[in-house]
Amino acid sequence: MRALTWHATKDVRVIDVPDARILQPSDAVIRVTSAAICGSDLHLYDVFGPFLHRGDILGHETMGVVEAVGADVRRVAVGDRVVVPFVISCGSCYMCARGLTTQCETTQNREHGTGAALYGYTELYGQVPGGQAEYLRVRRVDANAIVVGNELPDERYLFLSDILPTAWQGFRYANVPAGGSIAVLGLGPVGQLVTRIARHHGVTVHAVDPVVERRLMAERYGATVYDLDREAGNEAGDEPDEHHAAGEGHDHDRDDVIGRRGRSELAELIRDATDGRGPDAVIDAVGLEAHGSPGTAFAQAAVGVLPDALAKPLMKRAGVDRLAALHFAIDLVRRGGTVSVSGVYAGNVDPMPMMTIFDKQITMRFGQCNVQHWVPELLPLAEGPADVLGLEDLVTHRVPLDRAPEMYEKFRDKEDGCIKVMLKP
Repeated sequence: MRALTWHATKDVRVIDVPDARILQPSDAVIRVTSAAICGSDLHLYDVFGPFLHRGDILGHETMGVVEAVGADVRRVAVGDRVVVPFVISCGSCYMCARGLTTQCETTQNREHGTGAALYGYTELYGQVPGGQAEYLRVRRVDANAIVVGNELPDERYLFLSDILPTAWQGFRYANVPAGGSIAVLGLGPVGQLVTRIARHHGVTVHAVDPVVERRLMAERYGATVYDLDREAGNEAGDEPDEHHAAGEGHDHDRDDVIGRRGRSELAELIRDATDGRGPDAVIDAVGLEAHGSPGTAFAQAAVGVLPDALAKPLMKRAGVDRLAALHFAIDLVRRGGTVSVSGVYAGNVDPMPMMTIFDKQITMRFGQCNVQHWVPELLPLAEGPADVLGLEDLVTHRVPLDRAPEMYEKFRDKEDGCIKVMLKP
């Protein structure tokens, strides 16, 4: 079968690999009908090389049709159309019973001190072959697969694998009061869905991103959108353009960052729109590779080219993230508010403004998404005739699997209006 495989930092290839097959009686094999490239896949493309092995199959947003099942499978049958959550859980342990499937005690990776096994996401999470492929071995299929109908297009269902429940959890963790307000930092696919979920709940959304196409998409769903100041302008001492807040008039060949002055002016704009206090919650949908931390970006890149024996302990014990977005969220949120973090972070020595967090009495919530816990709430929305979350209006690029390497680069560089990529094996 053909699959998208990792070979080195910024080097992924579609090659022939051994066919997926049943290895355990609780397995199934699906023929993949759609897979997607996730923003967190870009961390593998750029940063997590020391924990990847040449030939690892990537991808954790997958759906398809069941081709074969193991002897112990009871709930899922050949011919079923299924979505595969990125988290592999047992469904019955202490953690799973509490809805914390990402902490599953059966599939935890104790060797690395990490949580449940994940598809296509490094040796830290089990080195499980991922779903950007023609076929996928689905582990513990009865406990995990989401069986769906045959009438609606894949776009209605595929995002149940990760980004839709990730956005839903981020919003739920934000604990926004009725009629309240949020700021969303980062308008990639998760940020887009957070915006739509919040508007569906009647919450005012202030959404921040440097990319015009992303801002325009969020604006269509009722967000007030804001551009970011540019580092080049900050260093040159230029006065901010009056169109910055509205998201107009930028040179998109310039590096986009949350500069110090940009953060301050943007915070004032959003505070002015929220009775001078700041939003009730801020959702960080950016994560460890946020723009605006050039020194940390250099350190991440430098560690990535070290031999694995040196890089692995450095990343696990002394890793650092680019924290511009998270620090901005802490500054922006109102006193007594919540910062909900959906973006992936991986550093263990990140500096945090603990005095500000304590003084402002901020609640902070983090974590991988417990996909299986949220599916019962989300499936009716995904299948509803009105498509209230606009799931058929998120994918910007639909391409054959063989074009996946090209799309990783395009997605990373935010070129050609690329917001969400669907791969069709």
